[in-house]
Amino acid sequence: MERISPPMTGDERETLRAYLDFHRATLAMKCEGLTDEQLRRASMPPSTLSLLGLVRHMAEVERHWFRRVLSGEELPLLWSDTHDFQAAYDASGSSRAEAFTAWEAEVAQARRIEAAAESLEVTAFVPRWEEKASLRLLMLHLIHEYARHNGHADFLREAVDGATGA
Repeated sequence: MERISPPMTGDERETLRAYLDFHRATLAMKCEGLTDEQLRRASMPPSTLSLLGLVRHMAEVERHWFRRVLSGEELPLLWSDTHDFQAAYDASGSSRAEAFTAWEAEVAQARRIEAAAESLEVTAFVPRWEEKASLRLLMLHLIHEYARHNGHADFLREAVDGATGA
């Protein structure tokens, strides 16, 4: 996944799309060149947080917000039968291939759904919030979610091999 710089003068939708893709690519960059074992390395007990767990979690997040909420698809979570979003963080039995295949598929679906939406004003009911939210808000929420977890990824990657920066 190539990381592009967001436009300095783009319109709102182009800018939101670019920032979301920037953060997606940042997460992928943080995982580049590592073995499955390194990607599964947990931060510190009792946390099971790992780079691979973050990739799995973000696959769930993409799936939830774009497919389940915005498109109204009735889909189960990828890694939990009990609607436990935290289950994705436990990547102890996972591999790069499994996690990245799922994440990349969900990103592709999210891009398709976003591109097909008439405008940022399109809304969908968010059961957890008990109200409607716009595509604009959902995209901002995803940018926030990636930015937050990319901060975690910075520390996780540094702990694995000392690599810093993005």
